Amino acid sequence: MLMMFGTNLLQGQTSRSKFREPAAQRADNSTFNPDKDPPFLNAKQAWVDSVFATLTPEERIAQLIMIPVYSNRDQAHIDSISNLIRTYKVGGVIFFQGGPVRQAKMTNRYQRESKVPLMVTIDAEWGLAMRLDSTVRFPYQMSIGGVEDEELIYEMGAEIARQCKRMGIHVNFAPTVDINNNANNPVIGFRSFGEDKYNVTRKSLAYMRGMQDQHVLASAKHFPGHGDTNVDSHYGLPLINFSRIRLDSVELYPFRALIRNGLGSVMVAHMNIPVLDNTPNLASTLSKPIVSELLKEELGYKGLIFTDALNMQGVAKYYKPGVVDVKALLAGNDMLLNSMDVKMTIQEVKKAILNNEITQEEVDARCRKVLAAKQWVGLDNWQPIETAHLIEDLNNPHALYLNHLLTEASLTLLRNKSNILPIQGLDTLRVAALAIGTTQATDFQKGLTRYMSVDTFFLPSTSTIAELQQLKEQLQGYNLIIAGVHQLQLKAGSANFGITAEMNLFLKDLIRSKPTIVSVFGNVYSLAKFENIDNADAVLTAYQETPLTQDLAAQLIFGGIGAKGSLPVTVSNAFRLGDGLKTEGALRLAYSVPEAVGIKTRDLAGIDSLVAQAMQEKATPGAQVLVAKNGKVIYQKAFGYHTYDNEEPVHNTDLYDLASVTKISTSLAALMKLKGEGKFDPNKTLGTYLPMAVGSNKENLNYKDILTHQARLKSWIPFWKETVRKSGKFKWRTFKADSSARFPIKVAQNLYMHRKYTDKIYEQIMESPMNQQAGYVYSDLSFILAPLVVQNITGQGFETYLKENIYEPLGATTLTFNPYKKYPASRIVPTEYESHFRKQLLHGTVHDEGAAMLGGISGHAGLFGNANDVAKLMQLYLNNGEYAGKQYIAGNTVSEFSKCQFCDFGNYRALGFDRPAKPGAQNSNAAPGAPVESFGHSGFTGTYTWIDPVNELVYVFLSNRVHPTRENPKLSQLNTRTNVLQVVYDALKKSESNPITVKR
Repeated sequence: MLMMFGTNLLQGQTSRSKFREPAAQRADNSTFNPDKDPPFLNAKQAWVDSVFATLTPEERIAQLIMIPVYSNRDQAHIDSISNLIRTYKVGGVIFFQGGPVRQAKMTNRYQRESKVPLMVTIDAEWGLAMRLDSTVRFPYQMSIGGVEDEELIYEMGAEIARQCKRMGIHVNFAPTVDINNNANNPVIGFRSFGEDKYNVTRKSLAYMRGMQDQHVLASAKHFPGHGDTNVDSHYGLPLINFSRIRLDSVELYPFRALIRNGLGSVMVAHMNIPVLDNTPNLASTLSKPIVSELLKEELGYKGLIFTDALNMQGVAKYYKPGVVDVKALLAGNDMLLNSMDVKMTIQEVKKAILNNEITQEEVDARCRKVLAAKQWVGLDNWQPIETAHLIEDLNNPHALYLNHLLTEASLTLLRNKSNILPIQGLDTLRVAALAIGTTQATDFQKGLTRYMSVDTFFLPSTSTIAELQQLKEQLQGYNLIIAGVHQLQLKAGSANFGITAEMNLFLKDLIRSKPTIVSVFGNVYSLAKFENIDNADAVLTAYQETPLTQDLAAQLIFGGIGAKGSLPVTVSNAFRLGDGLKTEGALRLAYSVPEAVGIKTRDLAGIDSLVAQAMQEKATPGAQVLVAKNGKVIYQKAFGYHTYDNEEPVHNTDLYDLASVTKISTSLAALMKLKGEGKFDPNKTLGTYLPMAVGSNKENLNYKDILTHQARLKSWIPFWKETVRKSGKFKWRTFKADSSARFPIKVAQNLYMHRKYTDKIYEQIMESPMNQQAGYVYSDLSFILAPLVVQNITGQGFETYLKENIYEPLGATTLTFNPYKKYPASRIVPTEYESHFRKQLLHGTVHDEGAAMLGGISGHAGLFGNANDVAKLMQLYLNNGEYAGKQYIAGNTVSEFSKCQFCDFGNYRALGFDRPAKPGAQNSNAAPGAPVESFGHSGFTGTYTWIDPVNELVYVFLSNRVHPTRENPKLSQLNTRTNVLQVVYDALKKSESNPITVKR
């Protein structure tokens, strides 16, 4: 850039001597007050002087001109901007819609072509996403108005500024400090922090400081206050008939506060304000009494003053290009935004100088102010934008976590009758998730299904009366409706925000007839358009519709997170400024990001690599991985496909055959619950609880020995072999291809077992010899018997007992036997193509032969589920039997069962659970970093779960490594399951030495 500056040095010196500005008007940092003055007043004057010396009078005028640029337009537009920059040496650009990489490339080109580095600006009120695709969309300012934590808002300003700097942007036209006290405002509305001047001021200050501490200029808009208008200045000139007292006490309040605290720039609005300037049809942008006398003299503002866009009809309909620019300069503005004819503007300004309407010294003073701002934002050392990793950098984990925190903090609960939220008693509810305003499955509905099974329904805005009646009939059988209102129009002035009479009628009737929770995803003022919505059992406003607002609203409803926000405006008599009920979070699992528990996202990247390696080496065709810490799911991904045919991708909602994870998820769950109720004692014998064991060699087996696999039971019995003749055909009265009264037990597709054959299985176990040597031998046999023990104690069937007492109250409804009865095949991951017994691909029926012969219901294998629901049960274990405020397993039962029982004798197992082996031992089932207090289990099909009470971790790994054959040992050889968990432990260690901070 210095080479460019030097080309006009002699010419610049000549012009400078002729048009020397008065000393009082020069940017001077000798009396700079860092607490009160705009920060660029402390700029390095040597750079300002050197650049100013190179500029012709015309180029000094051009430094005050900013032109609009779009990065989503064609090459002709790109080239036309280059031509303006090269020809007229304009001072800056304002970018509008486009994409980050395209904009970065254009910025690099324009900066190289510019004689003086360009000031690059943008409207990024809620982050770059206001203008650019592929970037983080922070909450609207109206949402932020409901956030109590100002440090979070400061950090948002800082992060938006960091992203601006990464994009080569120097001024963000934010915050909007307009006080939105007119619900029908068509242009501000959701862009304001609200209607309370004190709240608006606090939030604006935090936002401003965050940006300017990162050397990006903030710009308070729209001076002197655009909040109480009913005309959009893009299309007309609003008339503001307020008294001066009103303006002073309300609209000007936040501007005064920001100015006293070092505000870098102001944007002046296009409004006609007779009490300040009674010139007909004159916008405030063009008014000297408003810009010079009020803003600069009375308020003492020394920073940069931008006009609002000069192509807006609030000014453009009254004045021609060039003329309007001159009037803006005469009014006292520094920067002419969206100047529509650069050549004409320069000519008109020169004409005004000749006519003594403005002096060259005044132009020079403003040029110096612009150059000082350019130096302060770093343009004295301009560097090209690096486009590599640009999208990744703009979507960095810190920004995503911050967005999560802000959105969570903004959600506002306005009704909560009888404390219906967070929802309790899941097993008593039949829930319908109704999406109003759309026909597509919503992220809100998907979020609800993470907590329990819900049925989804849709009420599009085009519904007829007949369709409404049909939907009403369909909802009759439900005792709770959770309604999300979607696709609302954003701006006031549109027809009731898109709320139709039919939608209103249906929701009103629904609220009257059934328990109903309503979550509105859109402009908060839309609440006033719903009749009797305040009579709903719960009303939640999320201010806007994004995947994140819907996700977090679902979490709030079920108690994953708490309600914290408060209304920043009065919506109606029912919903007033400051309203907002609080609820506690952490009732159930929350879904967040690693940063929420102090772990960096990048430190978990090894999980993806390890699973990718396993799939590449064909150790498994796909997997689900879930990690929860401190009650928050911080990692949840589905990988690969159901099979190597790559036809059905794995989703987080798909069900896997859990294999031996069944042991701790069924038998152990039941026995621990019964222990807590005093109905089961592990110090007693098998014969105590199972009559068929009486008289056998297993009658006196102690349950502690049984559950620690040292009761001398055989490891397993291949029951199926007894059914096959030497010819390979099944024996008489064992299996048939069709079901019947005598052959009702489905073992696999087209294979049904005789109704009495299960008795033979139990007989074989009872008659099996004991191992001669004492000591640890892992055995399935006692877990096969466990359902009979549970049934004998409770009088209930095993599956019924588990579902009614544990799974359904937990909301873990995918934990089920024989999933083919409830779920489509597309949601069930197949296991092995099994050639020795069932001779087919096992899909929806259990892989384990013994469990299959027991009708798919056993205590050692047979349970299916997804990682999310397994995690709920494991979180219950981590909480020592408690979940969602309910004690499922009483006392310290889980702690007692999960302890090592016979470590002194070399058996490191707990009661039913696996534990880390002796330190230094090879082939441990635990990750090297797992503490001795941790416990869990693995499964033959490629499953694994681990609970770590020391670090408050729950880990679930599900795969079908036995596809297409069980003879594939690669998953174990790679140690994928424990290595993935070790990545988490390594990340925890890093977090301890380098903690994450979000706030100042």
